[in-house]
Amino acid sequence: MNFLAHAFLSFDDPDILTGNMISDFIKGKKKFDYPQAIQKGIQLHRLIDEFTDFHPVTATAKQFFRPAYRLYSGAFVDIVFDHFLAKDDLQFSPYHGLKEFTQITYQQLETESGFFPPQFQRMFPYMRMQNWLFEYRTTEGIFKSFGGLVRRAKYLKESEIAFHIFMNEYKELEQCYSAFFPELKKYAFEKLSEIRG
Repeated sequence: MNFLAHAFLSFDDPDILTGNMISDFIKGKKKFDYPQAIQKGIQLHRLIDEFTDFHPVTATAKQFFRPAYRLYSGAFVDIVFDHFLAKDDLQFSPYHGLKEFTQITYQQLETESGFFPPQFQRMFPYMRMQNWLFEYRTTEGIFKSFGGLVRRAKYLKESEIAFHIFMNEYKELEQCYSAFFPELKKYAFEKLSEIRG
């Protein structure tokens, strides 16, 4: 999953949130350089990714992108699922809405910024200033996120086809999200309980 889902599935724990958000920038045994509480967030992130990658509903969603993007189809689906999560007002009602949730998330991350790896340290000010977590809610935000994926990916040259697929298959992709996310949320909560011991 992408940034919004990982933030949401940290269940209001700042240490878990930090590990969850920086995990993609921490390779292998480097996670042991971090405090135990943040290591648990890194571990949760990896479990969430594994559950997502091998879920049959995710496989269905990937089929829309696979002909044009092959191995990158999953990365586009992650962003798409963040879009539908951002529009899922019920999930954010305990926070009085998505915008308030994003501000709480940035504030919690700011308190732990001393643990950010260099790449996330450089990225975070832009994430906060441009409110990436909220922008997943808009189709324009998804267009920009797809473009960001292309800039970071070694073998991608464009994202316009992906955006066209996203708009054309919008309802089907939304149905995939609706079938998938409740299972992911339940799984992540149970795994976090196990990790905490």
